[in-house]
Amino acid sequence: MSPTPRTWTSPALPVGPRVPVWAPSARSVELHLPEDDRLVGMVPVSGGWWTAPFDLEPGTDYAFRVDGSPNRPDPRSALQPHGVHGPSRTVDPASWQWTDQDWAGKELLGSVIYELHVGTFTPEGTLDAAISRLGHLADLGVDIVELMPLAAFPGKAGWGYDGVGLWAVHEAYGGPEALARFVDAAHRAGIGVCLDVVYNHLGPSGNYLSVFGPYFTRAHHTPWGEAVNYDHDGSQQVRAFVIDSALRWLRDFHVDALRLDAIHEIKDDAAAADPPQAHVLAELSDAVASLSAELGRPLGLVAEADLNDVGVITPTDEPPPAKMPSLGMTAQWADDVHHALHARLTGEAQGYYGDFAEAGAWAKAYGRAFLHNGTWSTFRQRDWGAPVPEATDPRRFVVFGSDHDQVGNRAVGDRPSTSLDDSALAATAALVLLSPYTPMLFMGEEWGTRTPFQFFTDYEETDLARSVSEGRVREFAGFGWDADEIPDPQAPSTVEASRLRWSELNEPGHARMLSWYRALTALRRELGWSRRTAWPQIDETDDVLTVTYEDIVVAANLSGQKRPAPAFTTVLLSWDTIDPDQPVMSHGQTLIARR
Repeated sequence: MSPTPRTWTSPALPVGPRVPVWAPSARSVELHLPEDDRLVGMVPVSGGWWTAPFDLEPGTDYAFRVDGSPNRPDPRSALQPHGVHGPSRTVDPASWQWTDQDWAGKELLGSVIYELHVGTFTPEGTLDAAISRLGHLADLGVDIVELMPLAAFPGKAGWGYDGVGLWAVHEAYGGPEALARFVDAAHRAGIGVCLDVVYNHLGPSGNYLSVFGPYFTRAHHTPWGEAVNYDHDGSQQVRAFVIDSALRWLRDFHVDALRLDAIHEIKDDAAAADPPQAHVLAELSDAVASLSAELGRPLGLVAEADLNDVGVITPTDEPPPAKMPSLGMTAQWADDVHHALHARLTGEAQGYYGDFAEAGAWAKAYGRAFLHNGTWSTFRQRDWGAPVPEATDPRRFVVFGSDHDQVGNRAVGDRPSTSLDDSALAATAALVLLSPYTPMLFMGEEWGTRTPFQFFTDYEETDLARSVSEGRVREFAGFGWDADEIPDPQAPSTVEASRLRWSELNEPGHARMLSWYRALTALRRELGWSRRTAWPQIDETDDVLTVTYEDIVVAANLSGQKRPAPAFTTVLLSWDTIDPDQPVMSHGQTLIARR
């Protein structure tokens, strides 16, 4: 049997002035109003829902008590002004002032994406402060800015992947109105906004969902413990909790796309049920497509997937091409391209970089998105992935030279710029921005910053904080790192060390790198690169990496010696000067030319 056709209709009650909450097994739910320390009984309605007996005005603090529990925040809270353990506050999105009525949206495929962490992007670490840097991003040629997770998380500082208030905007960043202001300003600057969301787990501190209902299941295991319940009793409302949240970012906050964290850890066997049900991500894809048609602007979904399976990006109404169901995502991250490029340029071969350091690995991964396409993965000790069909649009893969994971999950959060010279960084930029894929930059790389991006948290619980700090030391002890060399995630100095230093833009070396990135994005636009869908030919001969399109050739000389340049007619861009009459590439030379 095939899954039933999908037209998304939320089974949940709409969030409104009577603060409905789903608590299907509760005998009683009380509303606590801290302002006058008042307890009010909630009214049970159908489907396990409870509502307040009266409307709450915008700006009202409130919390729930389930069967006599302590105060707990609303699972669908938009604002947690007192942190993830405190009461929620009502918000009225209709009161927000928008100026983007003429915004037509931004197509994700082929766009230049820029990933940033709000807390370390500026000295202030807020969404309002980030608005002041939108001019820099526009001049750089950024099409879409991707914000690392904003969902409310414990403490003030963190990456955001331990969020627990999935409907709220982190208070330290400015809360929901600040996000609305940021999106509005980005649209005025001609830049779309993608929001990183985490639907595979919740963090360990402030996660009160189980007080209300069966949001988790022991039927599946994830690296964080029990899986989110997408396929067992009560899962219909859990799916609605997630899908409604996603649609709300796109509708109420005018966000243009969502990046979904680690979808391979979203466990859903509903397709095997009787009757079968669509995978929750396919259901989400259809819901977003419907909202896009309703709003009249493109909306995108980008999946981080450690599966190497194009079923992730196959439309939901098409049969799956490989092992997994068709999920209908707009695009997916292609980590293999990063790993192959990183291993080729740095020579690193430890851990999962091992297979990518093998001869020919760079050409294979860069040429068709996956190195492991049904072949043996030494790191996983099994065959992995499936081939990418020739007809696949390469823009459906997002590639990068660095990102928050590949920098921040290193022992000291060191960027490639720490070990590579500027010529290698310039080659990385050209190979990413003039790849056949959708390129993504990580904040600060455009000027070659060597500021680290380290792993940091801000847990209040002593035992949890100590566990995180000690776990970080244990993780890297096997790689020869001493405990005093590993930045303590809980130390304020770790956050401060990770803040971008914008003063570097005034230094000649950084200014030259920034000019190179700007020239590459300008060339993309001049050549209509975002509309290209052809796969190039890839070659590596005598340590010269060559990417050949029908009309353009991109080459980088990593040999340490002079090498002949590929055949060309006109130089479009060159990291170092090249004589057209004597087309010889010096070491470190990166060349973009017409054929």
